[in-house]
Amino acid sequence: MQLAKKKKLTARVLNVGKDRIIFADESLKEIKEAITRQDILDLYKAGAIKIREINGRRKIVRRKSRRGVGKIKKKVRRKKQEYVKNTRKLRAISKSLLKNKKIDKEKYRKIRKMIKARKFKSKRHLNEILGEI
Repeated sequence: MQLAKKKKLTARVLNVGKDRIIFADESLKEIKEAITRQDILDLYKAGAIKIREINGRRKIVRRKSRRGVGKIKKKVRRKKQEYVKNTRKLRAISKSLLKNKKIDKEKYRKIRKMIKARKFKSKRHLNEILGEI
């Protein structure tokens, strides 16, 4: 006898999980005929429907895990951030100069190496050096 829908209805009416509901074998016909919420409540009060107690679970004591290399988040230092900003800016300028043919490929390579070696403090400094070269 399929009583899945009755179990679902009972679970909703009694506000418990479907797995906790137990139907008494003697009163299965009455349960099958139950349609309304009130019918289910009456059967519960009569003892035809029972609710299984909640099974607890044993608390698992976790092992303290060590922090691995991949989980360490280090703050990027200000010096590096400034270097990255400055380098990107200067590389973009040198590339535009090469594209506009204001400098040749050889000079471009030389400038790139100087940028990498932190020879220029700023855009103005780069332009001053280019004026001298």
